[in-house]
Parts: sequence; structure tokens; C-alpha cells
Amino acid sequence: MSELVTGEAVALELRPAKLPSRGLAVLLDLAAAVTVYVVVTLGLVAATASLDEAARTAVSIATFVLVLVGGPILVETLTHGRSLGKLACGLRVVRDDGGPIRFRHALVRGLLGVIEILMTFGVVACVASLVSARGRRLGDVFAGTLVVRERVPAGQAGFVPPPPPWLMGRFSGLDLSAVPDGLWLAVRQYLTRMRQLDPRVGSTMAERLAADMAGCTGAPVPPGVPPAMFLAAVLHERQTREAQRTFGGAGAPAAPAAPPTPAAPTAPAGAGVPVLPPPAHAPATVSPVPPSAGAEGAGDPGPGAGASPGRPATGFVPPA
Repeated sequence: MSELVTGEAVALELRPAKLPSRGLAVLLDLAAAVTVYVVVTLGLVAATASLDEAARTAVSIATFVLVLVGGPILVETLTHGRSLGKLACGLRVVRDDGGPIRFRHALVRGLLGVIEILMTFGVVACVASLVSARGRRLGDVFAGTLVVRERVPAGQAGFVPPPPPWLMGRFSGLDLSAVPDGLWLAVRQYLTRMRQLDPRVGSTMAERLAADMAGCTGAPVPPGVPPAMFLAAVLHERQTREAQRTFGGAGAPAAPAAPPTPAAPTAPAGAGVPVLPPPAHAPATVSPVPPSAGAEGAGDPGPGAGASPGRPATGFVPPA
């Protein structure tokens, strides 16, 4: 990995491309450029058959410069460093600060590429790439560019191994509030990369992290439990608690029940309280009043008292 620092003081870890992958990409680009050059040359030969020798020579030179020199420059400028060969090999040309290249970078690389690759059959480019620490040829040095790998082999760098089943839930009563965030980050980084470390270095690091975790939690590492499994179990317990706190779980408090609605006070029978009619905009859903309830209270007739016995009550209430 090569660490580059951007203008905003951000460190970028890039994987520079080595000579074999760069050579294969250059061969693919040259094959595509030569194919286009041959097709264009055949077309121009047929089109310029009536011209003299000097004109045909000038057209041939212009075709060579435009196709084999201007073509790669144009392609790298439009694709921001991804030519056909680099795209097939998973490579890309970037600036020294990690940003995309522009026309001036592609122009310098293309012009020096004529000398390094075409005129010397790639010998100068191979020697410069072998001497450079980041595999750069002269065109990259003068243009301020770097060829990096875009496709990195997929691994388990971001995978945190789960603890063994017999450790699941064993640390449910552990107090994790005193563990700092920096220690959690160190534990996670160790667990994701412990397969890539030397066994002795990984064992020492696991013991140190386990001792720090035991000092923060106040509980020692159980006897017979490897430090790496202890760290994985504690990290799993923290993730479980965060998930329960975020999404809720069995231990989440139940929602409080709605308080009962107090019943409306009822007037005692014969108190003489008049029955108020509903507002005028209320829907006509008044049920018929039984005949025995029409004379209750102050003797005011009910809403359905005026209806004839043979006709059903309409529910209409006259305004007060």
C-alpha cells in the first residue's frame, strides 16, 4: 500500500500497479491502437490513391500521430485514466494526490510514452518501473501521476468473526460503560485482521487488548478462554445491546395503557334538567325516542314527539 496525502491533509492508501499488470495493460492498448491504425490506413490508402507520393507520406505520418499518439491521450482524458487495457486489468491512472487526471497529465504521459514504449519497445519504461518504488515510468514522474489498482482481491478484512456458541450470552451482565471508543475500535480492527497477522504478534496483541478490556470492565478473562474469543464475545455482547437499544427487544418497556375516559355525569331522574338538542351541523343519526321517555324532566317533548304514529321518526331537530 502507498500512502498519499491530499491537499486537504487526508491520507489515502492506494495499491500501486506492478510491472506485470501494467505491461499487460499496455499490450492490450497497443493491440487496440494498432488495429485502429491498420483499419484507418487501409481506408486512407484507398481514398488517397490519386495523390502523389509526398501527399500520401504526409497523410501516413498524420495518421500515425493521431491514432497512436493522440488516441491514447484522448481516451485517458475522457475516461479519467481508464484506457481499454487498464479497464480490463483493473488499473487506473490518478494524480499524486489521488485525484483524476486531466488533459495535461495525459498529454505528458502520451508524449513520453512514444519514447519509452514505441521507440524503445518498452525497455526504458520497464527499467524505470523496476527502479521506481511505486512502479512509475518516466511519463508518470514528469506528469505527476501514478497507476493504481482499482480492483483489490476480496478478502475478509471487514468481517468480524462471531464468538463460539458456548460463549454466547456469557457476558450479558458485564458492565461495558467504562470501555472507551478507542479500545472498541482497536478490538474490532484486530478481529477483522487477526488472520493476516503473524501468530506470535497476533497472540501478543490479543492478550494486551484482553487485559485492557478486563481492566475497563472490572471482570478478568475467564480461565480457559482464549483472549481472541473473549474479545469476540464481548464485542458481540456490545453489538447485541446496541441492537436492542436501537430496534427494541424483549426487555423493552411496554407502552403505557391509555387512561380510561371518564364517564359523563348523569342527571338523577326527575331533577328537571332540560335535554339540550345536538348542534345543527351534526349528522342525522338520532334514534327514535321511545314514547315513555318524551315526558321526562321538565315535560319538554322529545325530538320525535311530533311524528305521527304511522310514520317513522325523521330525526330532525328544530333549532333552539
